[in-house]
Amino acid sequence: MLKERRTTNILLLIIAVPVVFYLLKILSFIFIPLIFSMFIALLFLPLMRWLGRRKIPKFVSIIIVLFLFVAGLKIGVELVQLSSREILANNTQFLDKAEPKISSLKAYLSDSFGFEFESYMNVFSQFFQKENIGSTISFLRKFLTTLLMTAFFVVLWLAESINVQTMLNNTILKQKYTSVKAFIKIEKDLIKFIKVKVLVSALTGIFTGLMCLFFDVSFPIFWGLFAFVINFVQMVGSFASVILLSIFAFVELDTSNTLLFFMLSITLVQVVFGAVLEPIFMGKSFSINIIAVLVMLMFWGFLWGIPGLIMAIPITVFIKIIMEQFSGTKMIASLLSGKQTSLDDY
Repeated sequence: MLKERRTTNILLLIIAVPVVFYLLKILSFIFIPLIFSMFIALLFLPLMRWLGRRKIPKFVSIIIVLFLFVAGLKIGVELVQLSSREILANNTQFLDKAEPKISSLKAYLSDSFGFEFESYMNVFSQFFQKENIGSTISFLRKFLTTLLMTAFFVVLWLAESINVQTMLNNTILKQKYTSVKAFIKIEKDLIKFIKVKVLVSALTGIFTGLMCLFFDVSFPIFWGLFAFVINFVQMVGSFASVILLSIFAFVELDTSNTLLFFMLSITLVQVVFGAVLEPIFMGKSFSINIIAVLVMLMFWGFLWGIPGLIMAIPITVFIKIIMEQFSGTKMIASLLSGKQTSLDDY
């Protein structure tokens, strides 16, 4: 009887898992802002508690948090506008310098490897055709909708209309003490991850912009802001930042030695902050197996695209902490963290 029940449970699990993933895919417009808002709310929870201890009403505390959130968005918009003005001011000069280099590169690739290019069009005009305007507007509309939904869910999390600890207690973790302990660990680890990631990304962006200034590469504000944003995409962001900036510098820098030193400099920035300082700030308790990181990046990136790549590591931490609460899944949690654990621990 027990064997039949176990077989039935395994079959139900095999059926349920694809259904859950399918729902996560088709309802991504809800789940993406919901998960994003949870991480944002967790970041502001210590401030909410501090305000609560000073007898400040909860609705006033929420208004203060939303004001800080809007102020952060305002600073981001100002930086984007500043970098846009910088690009527009040097648009013609850069294109005049870029076109002959790109043309010579096209000729070399065509002669050496047989690549074919549309020679009747300007190289850069191919990226600004009229048919691309509609997709840009659609992207902006989707981004604005996601932003508003995220702000709405942040208010619900902070007002405790959605309570993570209660949700864990009523669904996955049935014991109140276990759910409280798991929630405290989730909150502590995720807040630590978000703070460290913001700090490391900010330092990466600042030093990338400084390297652009030092080597006289155009648009240092834009590239610093780009490095800051894309650094939130674990591992992939560092490679993308170095590769794109190196391609851009190929146009800007005249000598190969200068280009080589510039590429080494921006690579060193990524290594120092991403591979050295970030693990030090995170601490040993936050370690995630590199294979688990790659698998989760591929999985959540396939499921939710760029937002999935950004949230892959926090979601992995959340799953790992939940699995640590059950004896049957502790081994999986230890594999995710990369810790060596004996069978006696289970």
